[in-house]
Amino acid sequence: MSMAYEEYMRQMVKPMRAELTNAGFNELTTEEEVKEFMERAEGTTLVVVNSVCGCAAGLARPAATQAVMQAEHAPANLVTVFAGQDKDATAVMREYFEGYEPSSPSMALLKGKEVVHFIPRHEIEGNSIEQIMENLLNAFEANK
Repeated sequence: MSMAYEEYMRQMVKPMRAELTNAGFNELTTEEEVKEFMERAEGTTLVVVNSVCGCAAGLARPAATQAVMQAEHAPANLVTVFAGQDKDATAVMREYFEGYEPSSPSMALLKGKEVVHFIPRHEIEGNSIEQIMENLLNAFEANK
């Protein structure tokens, strides 16, 4: 790929990244960062697999950030990887989602390193922000 294309994409996704990082999510951009985080992961973690698609912008990111803000028992850790941008980090994170097909956007709630709840793209698309938030809030409560 050309350097111009890659720079364009880096600039284009800055606000998409910031939507989550400004809400307290720790962005993991390399496979080393993912491995380091997962080696020491304790408690609950919400992982958002970010994406440039419309359902990420209009549904997944707003639902994740709002659910975390409204949760009585929010996950202890909030992290995100960006599919299509930070490919190695995303691939390594997906290795921890054993039994789940790759999906972007998606969200996984982990206890330690184990996925206890997963929301794939098909449960994001076609649902309202409120429905996705309810899904997350119920998962947070069930896994506090």
